[in-house]
Amino acid sequence: MDAEFSKRIYMEKILDLKKLTADVCRIAREAGAFLKSERLNFRREMAQEKHAHDYVSYVDKESERRLVMALRDLLPEAGFITEEGSAEYHDEPYCWVVDPLDGTTNYIHDNAPYCVSIALRNKQSLLSGVVYDPCRDECFYAWQGGGAYVNGQPMRVSAVERVEDSFLVVELPYNSDSYARTGEHLIHELYGKVGGIRMNGSAALAICYVAAGRFDGWLEAFIGKWDFSAAALMVQEAGGRVTDFYGNENFLEGHHVVATNGYLHPLLLELVAQVPPKM
Repeated sequence: MDAEFSKRIYMEKILDLKKLTADVCRIAREAGAFLKSERLNFRREMAQEKHAHDYVSYVDKESERRLVMALRDLLPEAGFITEEGSAEYHDEPYCWVVDPLDGTTNYIHDNAPYCVSIALRNKQSLLSGVVYDPCRDECFYAWQGGGAYVNGQPMRVSAVERVEDSFLVVELPYNSDSYARTGEHLIHELYGKVGGIRMNGSAALAICYVAAGRFDGWLEAFIGKWDFSAAALMVQEAGGRVTDFYGNENFLEGHHVVATNGYLHPLLLELVAQVPPKM
């Protein structure tokens, strides 16, 4: 066992993930309160287009600045992967993965949901995840080996097995040139055959809803680590399954992700394999 590996194992033994997650919940709630307060006077023209149909505003940037400052104080030895790029990762033993405002398009148009998403990971796995929804005042959280919760109540994925009873989220990413045929195929194969299909505009919250048993499955392509990392841990801790589009359990470095109650996973993997996204 080399010295660096030994050091990492020792650090994780002394890291109190339960307490740390509670601290992150507090930080996420504070950021969510800022989002909700700013929304009162927010106007669409305050947003800027980063890419086609992909927006950012001063609210995203200020929320991220506040989160980075608070999380850096909480765990100085951690680096950062953030959506707006206000902090960086330099091979630290831990890494915060932060989305200061997931669901920006919803936010801009004064629609729910939107949220704050924060994950802590090492180089191999997710350690802690927190997603706070200020619209419903719901804080979803989990830590490795500790279970998944929403506002203090345990979460479990649904027990739905039959396709015709399933309630699914099928999001359509901004990369329409690469995903249009896949999206059309999914809708064609699922519409009228499942219990319901939704698009909610916040990947983090949609995945949290899978963990809570509110949705039975979700999938999306061309998304960032900040979109799925925190909520993915919740699905795992709530008894569900998370993979990439090819069924690989090592999805952390990917951008095409499927999260389900486990029973419906083979169906979604089969459908995206039939008409995969263009790379």
